[in-house]
Amino acid sequence: MLYMTRNTPFHRRPKLPFFAALAVGVSLLTLEPTMAAHAATAKTQVKSPVKKSAKKPNKKPDKKSGKTNGKKSAKASKPPKHHHSEKHVAAMVGSQPNVQSLGALVIDLDTGHELFSRRPDNPRAIASISKLAATLTVMDHNLDLEGLTTIKKLDADVARGGAKSRLLEGMTLSNRDLLHAALLGSDNRAVSALGRAVGLGTAQFTSAMNHKVVSLGLRFTRFREPTGLSMDNQSTPRETIELLKAAMAHPVLGPIVRRPEYDAHPVSKPAIHYVSTHRPAARANVQVLGGKTGYNDSARYCLVIAAKIDGHSYAMSFLGTEGDLTRFGDVARVADWIVTHKPKHTPSTAPQGPPPPEAILGPSTPDASVHDGGGL
Repeated sequence: MLYMTRNTPFHRRPKLPFFAALAVGVSLLTLEPTMAAHAATAKTQVKSPVKKSAKKPNKKPDKKSGKTNGKKSAKASKPPKHHHSEKHVAAMVGSQPNVQSLGALVIDLDTGHELFSRRPDNPRAIASISKLAATLTVMDHNLDLEGLTTIKKLDADVARGGAKSRLLEGMTLSNRDLLHAALLGSDNRAVSALGRAVGLGTAQFTSAMNHKVVSLGLRFTRFREPTGLSMDNQSTPRETIELLKAAMAHPVLGPIVRRPEYDAHPVSKPAIHYVSTHRPAARANVQVLGGKTGYNDSARYCLVIAAKIDGHSYAMSFLGTEGDLTRFGDVARVADWIVTHKPKHTPSTAPQGPPPPEAILGPSTPDASVHDGGGL
């Protein structure tokens, strides 16, 4: 055996065989990239779960359903408050028009006879049909039609939760323009401003409206606030027709509810063009004489209208309809039924109603802060 020391000459040191040395070198070269690869893999395995879990749930939609995971899909699944469509149904069921409204009444105004009814005396939320009573009330309080009223923050607060208004804070209009904005455009701020124009706060205005409907003999109709945003503003198909008749008979309000459109002229501002919200009821065999629409989440879509059909004047009320255009579809189905079937008229009977509104509401102050959305 050879012993090798530090001073042993290089040529005297033992040497590895050639092939053994080659094998060691190859193994070292192979080991280095393998170790580097393992190190890189380890880093990836540590970092990747954090990145994937943070990014994937809400960003990548399911290709088949189009839905995403997480909170966004929950929001997307909620149905919209408004349904701007018509429920397409058969025109008739048996020998009657296929009316879709939950409460309905059709009366021949020329004879006073009742042609069609569905729960005509059941109180329901009426939304912006309330504005008929509001405008009748301000006219009773000697509204100065040419007087000017400025839209204030108070009006915006009263109208909060309803449809978007085109009457901006600081805008000044004549009271005549505000009446048109309230009845044709169903603007909630216009109603509040009209109340202020005759010196009525929200609570006083509501109380005056309740007294007005009592004076008209309406026993089912009551109001919690003046605009129609509250679900507690209620009436019946029969009594909404009476409200419309009272408005149409008024020398100032009658021409307004008959108008299909109108231009309001705010001081030092561009004109505001209003198109009546009940205009879609007009068709070839329906001449609209006047009307008012309404919507909130409780009332759903409502319409009270007077129209000339086949030589007679009719009043129709449709309350609680799903689909913005379905209430106008009810008008069309009734009109086609009248023209085609010449229905026999049945006497209209006035029901025995509940106590008047002030007895139901009591002396408490109306809560104008309870809003349920809408106003059309």
